[in-house]
Amino acid sequence: MAEILVAMSGGVDSSVAAALLVDQGHDVVGVTLKLWGGESDSGCCSVSDVEDARRVAQQLDIDHHVFNFGDEFDEFVVDPYVAAHQDGLTPNPCVECNRHIKFDKLFRRADALGFDLVATGHHAQVAEIDDGDEKVFRIRRGADAKKDQSYVLHMLDQSQLRRLMLPVGSITKERVRELAIELDLRTADKPDSQDVCFIHSKGGREAFLGDRIPLKPAKLVDTSGSQVGSVSSVELVTIGQRRGLNLGGDAGRRYVVDIDRQKGEVTVGERSELLTSDLLVTGVEWSNGAAPGAVTVQCSAHGSTRKAVVSLPQSEKSSKQDQTVLVTWAQPQPKVAVGQSVVFYDGEDVLGGGIAAQKEPAV
Repeated sequence: MAEILVAMSGGVDSSVAAALLVDQGHDVVGVTLKLWGGESDSGCCSVSDVEDARRVAQQLDIDHHVFNFGDEFDEFVVDPYVAAHQDGLTPNPCVECNRHIKFDKLFRRADALGFDLVATGHHAQVAEIDDGDEKVFRIRRGADAKKDQSYVLHMLDQSQLRRLMLPVGSITKERVRELAIELDLRTADKPDSQDVCFIHSKGGREAFLGDRIPLKPAKLVDTSGSQVGSVSSVELVTIGQRRGLNLGGDAGRRYVVDIDRQKGEVTVGERSELLTSDLLVTGVEWSNGAAPGAVTVQCSAHGSTRKAVVSLPQSEKSSKQDQTVLVTWAQPQPKVAVGQSVVFYDGEDVLGGGIAAQKEPAV
């Protein structure tokens, strides 16, 4: 049996993940990551979350530790989140937390302490595929489609995947709750975290960013250039946004189709004006080498997938891991907010993903 370091957030999924590994006879140690030191009421970094994880570890009779990665969290997640908004991007901090903290810093710490494997409570699966002379590992969608978290794990490489266990990925969330009740775990009825852990529900993004960067007003204009309204902060507007634009009840459905921060203008239009035939994606990381061709694409954590073809621009046809690719949609699709993660699938398996680029290519 293996020595496994289990990331325990204080939620029900990671609690049951640890319990399942203990039941399988593994030598399990729980660890809670202390990441955000500021005010929070919606995430997984509060004092009560640490206490919940510690108490569950006691119930399971396993050791529990707290790793303080607060400085790293500020450097790799919070500061880039603020900078991205200042630059007019729409970042995904949960993806960056997984990339830099949960599946980098944690793996390094696990290696230093001599653990064989790392486990988390994510709703996804690690698939082992026999690819001729070697075994290839990929992230596969979780059994519970409504809770699937494969999108936020798309950056994991072979060295990480072969040492990763996702014990609850093969069962539904309902079954996770049932197991937690059967084991009388204190987290059995605990609600799921829904929001970014460092954004307080009272003031939201506006209060958080407003304390750190100047928020600038902008004009709302239609596609002919006529002003139709205004927004208090261009940094809080994102491509595709429809709500919160204060266009009036008779304006019909209009969406943000373009943002010009330099001019202080946000252009709104009908849904047809939001559509595009392709998308440039940068910083692409593949789980096992570049995989251009027909794929399905997911552009938000719980969004639907869209059929497309991924191609490598001529200058990028090399063996390097970090690439720029062109996504050509099978049917025109709404623009993707710049800065969002774009993830490529082959059926249920993740091939890789990157970041929606600043400018779309010419058609």
